[in-house]
Amino acid sequence: MSTRQVGIKDVAAAAGVSIATVSQVLNNVAYARVAAETRDRVHQAARRLGYGPNRLAQALRTRRSDVIGVICEDMATAPNSGLVILGSVEAAKVRGYTIMIINAPGTGPDGSGDAGVATLMDRQVDGILYAAKGRRRLRVPAGLVGLPAVLVDAEDMGHSVSSVIPDEEGGARTAVQTLIDAGHTRIGMITSTDDVPEAHSRLLAFKDTLVDAGLEFRAELVQSEPSTDAAGGYRAALRLMQRDRRPTAVFCFNDLMAMGLYRAAAELGVSVPDELSVVGFDNQELIAGNLHPALTTVSLPHYEMGARAVEILIDAIEGNTGAGPLTALPAVLPCTLVARDSVAPPSGQAVTPWA
Repeated sequence: MSTRQVGIKDVAAAAGVSIATVSQVLNNVAYARVAAETRDRVHQAARRLGYGPNRLAQALRTRRSDVIGVICEDMATAPNSGLVILGSVEAAKVRGYTIMIINAPGTGPDGSGDAGVATLMDRQVDGILYAAKGRRRLRVPAGLVGLPAVLVDAEDMGHSVSSVIPDEEGGARTAVQTLIDAGHTRIGMITSTDDVPEAHSRLLAFKDTLVDAGLEFRAELVQSEPSTDAAGGYRAALRLMQRDRRPTAVFCFNDLMAMGLYRAAAELGVSVPDELSVVGFDNQELIAGNLHPALTTVSLPHYEMGARAVEILIDAIEGNTGAGPLTALPAVLPCTLVARDSVAPPSGQAVTPWA
């Protein structure tokens, strides 16, 4: 059997059409007037012969590799990095691009991560998507400045690199409004002490939503912890629930802290949602969907952010926007409520003071 590479001439001969027609069909030339039946015949011939475009020749002609680099911070430990990657891979595939992924362990706000950028650029990627482990403003690796690049779930402190971020404030407003709409007027919050954008925006939204509804914001009903895991949520919940007048509903910084709240409520004999309604944030499905009762929470658009970042990046690559920032403002994507079973109207029973 011959091992020579199948070429465009072979496809043309097998399909019974001209080389120009094959080129127009396989390159999706917008202005080409080729009948649908002919297009199908060309694609069938290409598949049957195992024809694929000569990527090297294509790259020389277009000066593009059609490869996008993705740098993921601490990919193994970031709970939602898989969704960001999936969104970026599927969006890239639609546009005819391939994704090359690099893990960047320990990359942080000091801007370390240039090694990953250099590795990707050595492989001639057309642009770079940088996925942060958690929502924050950061100093991007110096190597990203001047490249087609987009941040995911982060903003550049130097305003040199474009970004795609979630609407944290809008999502938190939805969470609190859900509790208000259920009839609650004494609502608490368990949150983080960290100086990060998501903590500030969720607390601000909590306050503003209460005020907009004509309810009083009570600082004593907000309990903060440096640890935003289940243990931190448990400690904060005990302080909150053992007040003389405990809240009838609580908005939690994330689903892990809500898990800790569930434990505290169980120990104190408080039933969720009959005596205490709870809304989380993040929609970590292994947690939220498996708590009892299942947790109503706000979903961060990780898949959508990955997909949108790739679309912005490819538009910039193909539009020859040059080395400057892609846009002055971040693309902000909505966070949606995932309603489950942890919210109910207030019981109307007297609130029990806990010793």
